[in-house]
Amino acid sequence: MKQVIVKQIDIKQFNALVAHSRYPGAGFNSKELAWFSNEEKTLLGVLGLDTTDDDYVGTVLGRDEIGRFCLIDFKISMLTEQESKDWINNTIKWHSRDNKKVFPQVDCKKKALDLFTVVQPLENLSPVFLHLTRENCFSPAKQIISEIMPHYVDIDKSFVKEFQSINGFDARLWELYLNSYITEEALFVIREDINRKKINRPDFLVKKYGQSVAIEAVTVGRRKDKLVSIFDKPTELPSPKEREDRLLNEIPIRFQRALCGKLKKKYWTLEHVKDIPLVFAIADFHDDKSMLWTSTGLIEYLYGVRHTYRVDKNGDQITELIPIESHEKFNGEKVPSGFFFLPDAENISAVLFSTHGTISKFNRMGRQAGYIPLDTLIVRSGTCYDSSINKARQFRYLVDETCNETWGEGLSMFHNPNAKKTVPKGLFPTIAHHYFKNGEILSILPDFFPYESQTLHLCPSKQ
Repeated sequence: MKQVIVKQIDIKQFNALVAHSRYPGAGFNSKELAWFSNEEKTLLGVLGLDTTDDDYVGTVLGRDEIGRFCLIDFKISMLTEQESKDWINNTIKWHSRDNKKVFPQVDCKKKALDLFTVVQPLENLSPVFLHLTRENCFSPAKQIISEIMPHYVDIDKSFVKEFQSINGFDARLWELYLNSYITEEALFVIREDINRKKINRPDFLVKKYGQSVAIEAVTVGRRKDKLVSIFDKPTELPSPKEREDRLLNEIPIRFQRALCGKLKKKYWTLEHVKDIPLVFAIADFHDDKSMLWTSTGLIEYLYGVRHTYRVDKNGDQITELIPIESHEKFNGEKVPSGFFFLPDAENISAVLFSTHGTISKFNRMGRQAGYIPLDTLIVRSGTCYDSSINKARQFRYLVDETCNETWGEGLSMFHNPNAKKTVPKGLFPTIAHHYFKNGEILSILPDFFPYESQTLHLCPSKQ
């Protein structure tokens, strides 16, 4: 019989496998202290502290028929950490005795979504999807997405087809990112209303501490005159002058079209939404690398103000906010600025936004969890807010198992000053929050907050 080796693993490795299996309320009366696995990672163990009784709990998990890690054995009321560790070690070995890899569950009634078996005609496939499935450098992203899919609920019954398509990949990836953040924040996702009727819109109804929030995913779609260029030479960013010009009108109008399109759907009139805050979660995919520079256009459009800077006679930088009345289209037509001040917008409690809901995010999260691409180094660089110096700085680091990036890192919630219902900050404690008060934008940022970043894949030359 093959010797079974049980080893302690990192929380990032454990979460990559189990985060979507974990009950959101587990942390209310317990605390995870250590994580374990056999060599094949087909069996996992958790050493926990029961914070109610102040004793130790051992839990062993195995995969069910569709690949989810589920509880297969446990023991409570152990008096010491060592007793719990010994029990986990022996129990993993015991369940490994027949090389068993599947542990059927009585409640397993569905099939896992298979994202990577192609169901689209070749001419409809997204180049980014092809890159994800074929390029070794993106294997960490593919592996971590594969661990998510046995848990993902396809409310529209079209997720796989759209995820693979050139027109649907970005939007579906953004939904997958939001789902991962919601899981990380330990929010309960509600899929049925009080009458047990399936909820299929908005995209997420989340709940915790007796408070609920509805979230609808929104994307700024790709320019029709700019095809995905992932297989071409690296995309150059617009020049500073071009960016400045485009941020005046074009970029705010792109956000306006996406947000106002969702506003017309009047989700707040739905029975399960009418009494709770409603949030639009938006990401900009209109062009390659657009997330690196268009966030200013969103902020200006939401609040209808623009930051300007001048230096006073003492050499100090002075920030001023200038009201924006409108943004002008190419045909001369004008659209009003200030989304939060539009008719019906008082029903939107906030707008979530991130520059990081991309395939590179999944790749970094997979790499730090121990999924290593062959012959590839992953390097991240960008600009961040650093609370230790209370200002922005540049950063650059090698992505590996020592990193501790979170799904919520870089995510911002812009609160509507005119909202009928406010979003409880306590439901989203790990992200940045922005408020508009007395004509100023006030921001509460985490200690490390990346404004934007780029991820490079480097293939070291072989001697």
